[in-house]
Amino acid sequence: MAINAEQEALISQVLESYITEYHQEDVIKLSAASGDDSHQPVVINAMTLFEANMEIGDYFNAYPNDVLTIFDNVLHKTATELSKKASVARLDGRRPKEPRMKNTLHARITGLPVCPELTRDTIPRSRDVGHFLSVTGTVIRTSVAKVLEYERDYVCAKCRHVFVLQADFEQFYSFAPPAACPNPDGCDSCKFSCLSGGSEPAACRDYQEIKIQEQVQRLSVGSIPRSMVVVLEDDLVDRCKSGDDMTVYGVMCQRWKPFSEGSRCDVELVLKANNVEVNNQQGAASLLIEDVQREFDEFWEHYKCDPIAGRNQILLSLCPQVFGMYVIKLAVAMVLAGGVQRIDSSGTKTRGECHMLLVGDPGTGKSQFLKYAAKMMPRSVLTAGIGSTSAGLTVAAVKDGGDWHLEAGALVLSDGGLCCIDEFNSIKEHDRISIHEAMEQQSISVAKAGMVCKLNTRTSILAATNPKSQYDPNQSLSVNIALASPLLSRFDVVMVLLDNRNADWDRIISSFILEDSGPASESSTLWSMEKMKAYFCLIKRLQPQVSAEANSILSRYYQLQRQSEGRSAARTTIRMLESLSRLAEAHARLMYRETVTIEDAVMAVSVMECSMQGGGLLGSVNAVLTSFPDDPGQQYQTQCQVLLEGLSLPHLLQKERDRLRSLRGVQCAWFWSTGGSRITPNPQNCT
Repeated sequence: MAINAEQEALISQVLESYITEYHQEDVIKLSAASGDDSHQPVVINAMTLFEANMEIGDYFNAYPNDVLTIFDNVLHKTATELSKKASVARLDGRRPKEPRMKNTLHARITGLPVCPELTRDTIPRSRDVGHFLSVTGTVIRTSVAKVLEYERDYVCAKCRHVFVLQADFEQFYSFAPPAACPNPDGCDSCKFSCLSGGSEPAACRDYQEIKIQEQVQRLSVGSIPRSMVVVLEDDLVDRCKSGDDMTVYGVMCQRWKPFSEGSRCDVELVLKANNVEVNNQQGAASLLIEDVQREFDEFWEHYKCDPIAGRNQILLSLCPQVFGMYVIKLAVAMVLAGGVQRIDSSGTKTRGECHMLLVGDPGTGKSQFLKYAAKMMPRSVLTAGIGSTSAGLTVAAVKDGGDWHLEAGALVLSDGGLCCIDEFNSIKEHDRISIHEAMEQQSISVAKAGMVCKLNTRTSILAATNPKSQYDPNQSLSVNIALASPLLSRFDVVMVLLDNRNADWDRIISSFILEDSGPASESSTLWSMEKMKAYFCLIKRLQPQVSAEANSILSRYYQLQRQSEGRSAARTTIRMLESLSRLAEAHARLMYRETVTIEDAVMAVSVMECSMQGGGLLGSVNAVLTSFPDDPGQQYQTQCQVLLEGLSLPHLLQKERDRLRSLRGVQCAWFWSTGGSRITPNPQNCT
């Protein structure tokens, strides 16, 4: 069924009044700014349209293709009339030249009501054919833009009647002449000649196909993400690239593959796009309502006198199924918060995303951290090294239907998010080399099958690996895990988790797992997963600036590590200084601050000390046995004194002492521990 002439006239009248009321200014601007051949979108909010006239909503749901065609015709008519009026006004009464405008304005629908009938997070089924839907997914493949002929002129061989034939979308845009001549005077001829291809240019438009896949984080465990083809035309071409999260508005269609003798007739579901929206820019953060942000403001106001305790409350909520591991949770939280990307005057970018490598014995909880982080961060991909190749991690060239396409890998799909790679040592050596550019330059240069391009990989990498044999503290890190220095230097933090068979620790862990002995008061104060997601999306918008005091601490520590006789050549490169800056900015974000203070620099150096395995200031620390301190402020004071004295910065030590004295008040007297210069983990102090 289709819309009859009476219904078409009614719809045209309603749409014309709607455009005049809501989009007249848009049409005037687009008509004046665009050339004759440039396609321009007029974005129509579906909710406003349906509220203006409910009947249009019913017609739109029943006959979306017909209504969209009428919409484009009305836009063209309105633009022509407005141009004619403008010409008359300019000529001041003289006869204007008749404006000739091509039908280049297109109605792009957005803002569909959020309901299961119209908006989908999963790939639609065959029952949705003919319906206008909004589908959310990730672009995994993009084809090259092509030129498509969409209509031809034919002439009847008998009566010489000329008619226009539209390409059939369901038959891969093929042209099937009618069974009989469509002359209204009557003609039974079935022989026609094509007039296109001569001196007259063919009626063509830009055309591109992409493939979108269901977002993995929205699927249940065990579900295999499905994919479907999306057809883009005119101004929608090249609006997205592989790895983009996007919402597509369009009509579900079925398309028959070309028929051939002896083969089965195959049909596929295709979404013919009317509008596309790319959702890369941390959309969850912009959707935070004011009361959620107010809740975090009140939280930090509550911990104003002891901000370290407030930070530890957030760390307790990070991967709560893993007991203790204070330093590991702090490092993971800083990596997830990330630093600030900077661009210098020459246009060179310095990445803000942090990379972290967990090295440890089996059973130390590495995979638990990866799974939790993948659930918490948007645009996250979790993969295992045993089944990952260079094409699966970066980008693959796939031949489909005679044409080559680029299919995005894990690093491209997680652009703007987090890529978790378990069993990192299982990736083959030549495959590991392929991610060097992706980790540092945050892009992948592709030269495959005649396609030369560059794709973004602005993602944090959280990887886990086992040592190649029993971890030997006397050997360097690169020898223990069999990773080359160029790759190892790209990780900001490398944490070693060793199982030292501590009897006290084993007793506490066994009671935690078997008896679930965590205090009820503690479990009730833990943040939920949704609250953690909201907080980390919110702090991603902060752009903390490094203060002069923090800069001096980071610079002095870097110089100390470079001059150390037992330094690791793979870790103490210039990248280490950039890593320190990123970690300090990440800690400032975690503390909900816009300035990197002495406190942030001290914590960044503390994490780096644990990462260096045998640093010269804090000594050897087993990260597995580090517990949440009973008095976080006291522990920070001890760390601050040891580090700043080791770095020979007494004036900063005095400044930080004065700050904490004024922050905590007279009742919280400053107390410096004098019992040694080493932080020794104590399992009995676990909270």
